[in-house]
Amino acid sequence: MSNIKKFRIKSFKKNKSILRLEKVSLKFGNKMILDHLNLQLNTGQILGLLGPNGVGKTTIFNLITGLISPDFGSIYINSQEVNNFPIYQRTKKFNIGFVPQHGGFFHDLTVYENLKAIGEISINNISFRNEKINSLISRFELDSIRNVKANILSGGQKKRLVIAIALVSDPKILLLDEPFAALDVMTIKTLQEIIVNLQSDNNISVILCDHQARDLLACVDTAAIIHNGKVIAQGTPTNLIQNIEARNAYFGDSFKIS
Repeated sequence: MSNIKKFRIKSFKKNKSILRLEKVSLKFGNKMILDHLNLQLNTGQILGLLGPNGVGKTTIFNLITGLISPDFGSIYINSQEVNNFPIYQRTKKFNIGFVPQHGGFFHDLTVYENLKAIGEISINNISFRNEKINSLISRFELDSIRNVKANILSGGQKKRLVIAIALVSDPKILLLDEPFAALDVMTIKTLQEIIVNLQSDNNISVILCDHQARDLLACVDTAAIIHNGKVIAQGTPTNLIQNIEARNAYFGDSFKIS
């Protein structure tokens, strides 16, 4: 596989936190999911989350969006604690976009109707709304299927549609939950390029998690390994796969990026 992320230091990135989780803990029943977890996303950064099934990666996304609340700890966006902000305020006030692993679109609506439905909520100016929708359709190469119902699209087309839907409201933070799951090699490469372009063209800060470790590491600046409810290792892909704790907990001894 070619290296999508040819360089990882960009001038528009800042060593300034846009999103921060501090000592976040969460239990489901008697099971500790997150245990005083600390995590930070900087402005203009692409951060990958890796870890075994059930380790809490999707739970972190649910905490950030406000779908669930932590038992302990704080979540900060732009240095403001948001623990008590409901979902809609986190979306509108702090510009969070979320691409779930499954769904994220209206099955019985066409590609255009899906984008229009979200655009009518987030964009008041009709002319600008139409321009935005048509721009996203063109950008994600959805022109030929704009009038096709979403439920009959291919897996890659659905994923591109859901990312386009998330971009209608111009998010500053984009969360991608297993974007590469069940996709073919060429579609994954297309999505990797889309993710990198979101960073470089739109200055969107991105967090993604996926079990396809090599595919994730090809398009992130840094990645974090989550194990036993904590971040046990974090760094650039090259440094991370050489980290002893990361290898013991997740990668194993034989893992290589390419």
